[in-house]
Amino acid sequence: MIDTHAHLNDPKFADDLDDVLARAKKAGVERIVVCGYDLPSSCTAVEMAERYESVYASVGVHPHDASHFDDHTLTELKELSRCSKVIAIGETGLDFHYNFSPREAQNEAFKAHVALAGELGLPIIVHSRESNFEALQVLRETTANIWGCVFHCFSGDEHFAREVLGMGFYIGIGGPITYKASEKLRKVVEMCPCDRLLLETDCPYLAPVPHRGKRNEPAYVRYVLEEVARVKGITFEELEEITTANARELFTRMDKGD
Repeated sequence: MIDTHAHLNDPKFADDLDDVLARAKKAGVERIVVCGYDLPSSCTAVEMAERYESVYASVGVHPHDASHFDDHTLTELKELSRCSKVIAIGETGLDFHYNFSPREAQNEAFKAHVALAGELGLPIIVHSRESNFEALQVLRETTANIWGCVFHCFSGDEHFAREVLGMGFYIGIGGPITYKASEKLRKVVEMCPCDRLLLETDCPYLAPVPHRGKRNEPAYVRYVLEEVARVKGITFEELEEITTANARELFTRMDKGD
């Protein structure tokens, strides 16, 4: 299994990171993508990737912090990306639910991330909340090359999923797939081809049942896999093989960075 979106760089893991990684390994999680959400957390993600064999990094600035994004930040992200274990740019995107940063600042930061990913030949990890079609429009209108993209912790409906799939992008599924109220998400999983699905925890957030309400961690991605396999009507082992191959196909640096 590969957890394609984790925040082990969150302070909630500061005291027991080695234990968290040991539990992940015991659960069958062979690789973990630690995603930056601002410059300091991106630096930490790279440091973790350099320290731990199973960890890879993505660098970027979350839309909540887009108002602090500037040319210096962009330069630093580019420099961090020189590390061979940096396999993606993100998480980046748009969040119109909280609007912690002005929408214009979010748009400009997102466009800069997309351009950087195009320049470096890296895929993009997109955060989109109440901004799905606006985020997709940025990707449609860019003049940069797009080397792959995942809409992580997917929250859209079937119509939006078809738009994402139509552009050749991936859909990231996390803990909410295990929640009783997530019927819309299960419908998306039903219609989405298995070769377009990625699995994630988004830890420490959104822990799946039976750990809902507690700190999430990479070991729990197996609960996501179990539920997606149930919805798709295939075995755990079949989906594990497919989604692992999907992650390696999107994150082409993953094997090169070993």
